[in-house]
Amino acid sequence: MHTSFKKSKVFAFLALFILTISFTIPVVFFHGALNNIHNNKEVSAISTTIWNLYSLNKYVSTNTPKEASNDLNKMIESASEIGAASLPIWSVSLEAPNYPKEAFPMGIPVYFHFDGFTGEVHEMNTINHYIGMDPMWRGGQFEREIAPYALLSLCLIMILFIAYNKKIFSYFMFIPVSLPFLFIADYAYWLYWFGHNLHDWGAFNIKPFMPTVFGDGKVAQFITHSYPGIGFYLLVAISLLSLLALLSRNKAIKESSL
Repeated sequence: MHTSFKKSKVFAFLALFILTISFTIPVVFFHGALNNIHNNKEVSAISTTIWNLYSLNKYVSTNTPKEASNDLNKMIESASEIGAASLPIWSVSLEAPNYPKEAFPMGIPVYFHFDGFTGEVHEMNTINHYIGMDPMWRGGQFEREIAPYALLSLCLIMILFIAYNKKIFSYFMFIPVSLPFLFIADYAYWLYWFGHNLHDWGAFNIKPFMPTVFGDGKVAQFITHSYPGIGFYLLVAISLLSLLALLSRNKAIKESSL
């Protein structure tokens, strides 16, 4: 076997491993659990285990009892705010005079995932209400719903790329290569949508605006911070590894045909 074929398989396997551990497993096995919690239905043992494992070292809402942190069953019992299990891809935080640094050293943070949100989601929705903005759950409903199926399909594509040296599978590898760009494009679209679909029931009437996608900004009296989370850097790693796999595969196919 051509050396570049072997390299392409190694690069693709590493990308697949990161994708599976960071996103696919938690998204697939926790899918539907939040709906069950909301409807007072039982959450499966595997969903509970996955959530407890992936919630380690994540931000915990200030309203969450200390004894309930990182324990899904106790979180449910205490009616604490429960978010997605997968790794956060992007983070946004708001600072305002009525949120003192002593109580909120990070401001009011919210983290965006493939399948939902974590952080001070309720507080952020309350703040958004003041400027006539819809609650966050209104955005990306379709994306969140298809997330487990899309990730499983992507894993299958990468497995086929590793297993077979057919050129056709190389074309599909452009999907994992484009993951960071797809996320930013979708994220920016929904920011635009929220900022340009304000309602007149807000306490503050402001003109339609484009929220800050990356960096620091200001909305009314709030200072905003919008930056990548650990999940985004992992998406970049997946993209680069997939690109290396693609280039190695194309090189191998080209030189093997000479």
